[in-house]
Amino acid sequence: MSRIIKIERTDDERVRIYSSLTEAQLRNKLHPEDGVFIAESPKVIKVAIQAGYRPLSMLCEEKHIAGDAAEIIAANEDMPVFTGSRETLSRLTGYTLTRGVLCAMRRPTPLSPADVCKGAKRIAVIDDVTDTTNIGAIFRSAAALGIDGILLSPTACDPLNRRAIRVSMGTVFLIPWAYLNDTDYLNECNELGFKTVAMALRDDSVSIDDPRLVSEPRLAIILGTEGEGLPASIIEGCDYVARIPMARNVDSLNVAAASAVAFWQLRSRHNNGIC
Repeated sequence: MSRIIKIERTDDERVRIYSSLTEAQLRNKLHPEDGVFIAESPKVIKVAIQAGYRPLSMLCEEKHIAGDAAEIIAANEDMPVFTGSRETLSRLTGYTLTRGVLCAMRRPTPLSPADVCKGAKRIAVIDDVTDTTNIGAIFRSAAALGIDGILLSPTACDPLNRRAIRVSMGTVFLIPWAYLNDTDYLNECNELGFKTVAMALRDDSVSIDDPRLVSEPRLAIILGTEGEGLPASIIEGCDYVARIPMARNVDSLNVAAASAVAFWQLRSRHNNGIC
């Protein structure tokens, strides 16, 4: 049986990981083997555990111990479960818990871009997207629409950010991802065997339904940051530049919405059972 520990004080050192450590401190870039992330809600936590992620402890409202979190607790007998009233836990974390449950989990050994791209036909490249909600939504669309893996520029948001995980509904645990080695990454993509298509609005952009795009055996779909879009140097260096045709003089979509359209249109027609 997991150890159930009642928390009465918000300054209890045993739950510091939930109360006072920043995302950067949890990630621990100096010692990545000690890195931790926080997953939120029983459904998302179950997805992570089923994908092989290791839980370290849980912070749980009292009513969920015998409720939504019961299955997780029963399956992880050595995991400490810290509990308290909804009000106490909200004061401790600084926010109201979604579904009343948080779980601290060990970060996995990082994959390399080559690991992610091995055997892949379609990958997404996320360039400098820093909004956690957009990152989570992009991952969810990628997992659902047949993208084989995701590569992130060094300045992009951490997919294991708590909010990104929650928005993704746990799909960050289901699709392989890695950070690229440099902000000038096109050669790296080419060396991994991919033609590149930049999603950008330019006079020479081809429509996203251009048959040359879908016929490419291996394609990297490059998505830019929410405000500025992709750097000019990246756009100029890509094999293709593509746009989503739009009506009513709308010039662009949010990057998360655009990613879903691009992933569906440019998917490999014989990939992951999507036809």
